[in-house]
Amino acid sequence: MFLSKKANLKGVSLEGDVTVIGPSSIGLGTVLGMYSVVGYPTYRKIRSLGEKDLTSYDDLSEGAVIGENCFLRSHSVVYERVKIGNRVQTGHAVLIREDTIIGDGTVVGTHAVVDGRVIIGKRVSIQSGTYIPPESNIGDRVFLAPFVVITNDKYPASKRLLGVTVEDDAVIGANAVLISGVRIGEGAVVASGAVVTRDVPPRKVAIGVPARVVMDREEYERKKREYEEG
Repeated sequence: MFLSKKANLKGVSLEGDVTVIGPSSIGLGTVLGMYSVVGYPTYRKIRSLGEKDLTSYDDLSEGAVIGENCFLRSHSVVYERVKIGNRVQTGHAVLIREDTIIGDGTVVGTHAVVDGRVIIGKRVSIQSGTYIPPESNIGDRVFLAPFVVITNDKYPASKRLLGVTVEDDAVIGANAVLISGVRIGEGAVVASGAVVTRDVPPRKVAIGVPARVVMDREEYERKKREYEEG
């Protein structure tokens, strides 16, 4: 276990062996799962070190900010300069890279990767295995089903990264792929397995490879109710 003397851990519960680096601030009622790491420094800083150990990392790290009543499950890793709101949960083995902001009440599922410089809104549900790259912007109350892949490079590996925007209340189905630069409009739905190569307008439903609009959100909701009623 390594707990930085610069960190604020008052009222935090530790399940077991955890690592908190730098001047990290963790809110009242938050639980850190076994083997979780908070405040991990970026590689750009680490590579300049002679001795690569936690004491040296502690000197370099700018720490992370985690709100109240959060639950970081075992093996979650949160890098420095991450800001996490209140009542956020992670599954097991989640990675959240530097300069990411996550709003209140969001859930980040097991083995999800938020790869830095990402903005995620409030009450977002990010399911297991989802990948969110740098420059992505996710609105409030978005649902990302398991193994959604968001990309940020149209011609990999290029020198220009262009993020994806997913607006409030959108739904992205399992195994969907969102290609660099697209915008998913407010309340839009992307079907499972779709590959989105162009913008999806607000409150429209897109399916297929490449994805195309086939209905509006109202029809989707009607079909969902009929399905739920059997």
